[in-house]
Amino acid sequence: MAQALVLNATYEPLSVVSTRRAVVLLVREKADLVHSRDHQVWSSERMTIEVPAVIRLRHYVRVPYRRRIPLNRRAVFARDLHRCQYCGGSAENLDHVTPRSRGGTHTWENVVAACRSCNTRKGDRTPEEAGMQLTADPGAPREHGWLLIGLGAPPHPTWHEYLGVAV
Repeated sequence: MAQALVLNATYEPLSVVSTRRAVVLLVREKADLVHSRDHQVWSSERMTIEVPAVIRLRHYVRVPYRRRIPLNRRAVFARDLHRCQYCGGSAENLDHVTPRSRGGTHTWENVVAACRSCNTRKGDRTPEEAGMQLTADPGAPREHGWLLIGLGAPPHPTWHEYLGVAV
């Protein structure tokens, strides 16, 4: 199902909502359309509205806490955009860069997404010992990474500028 990114009045990401909820916010004039989905519209008897990809609330909403992102399979795949960090193929496994059997920890800086063949090839060795190289240094997700994790899929292209996602 399509989703829409909700921005605060200051253009900070707040949440991701269903398209239906985003349309309701627009119709009730609680939000403004920032980006719509390509040539998609919803029509009723009295109105036609573009399907939103990004909306901005008209009034500022105070968020009293900072969200922390738990380290889990879904979060690692979202951070690595479902790509193997060794060959760039489609990822299906998690890999500890420094194997746990060698003292590696289960932290953001030591866990990456990997395809089955690269994970098997690397085995119980470090990337250097296996003659492999990471495409990017692993680390904790950026400030708004919690939104990406909730999606479970790559974000809509119009969201990149608001989430700080590299294109």
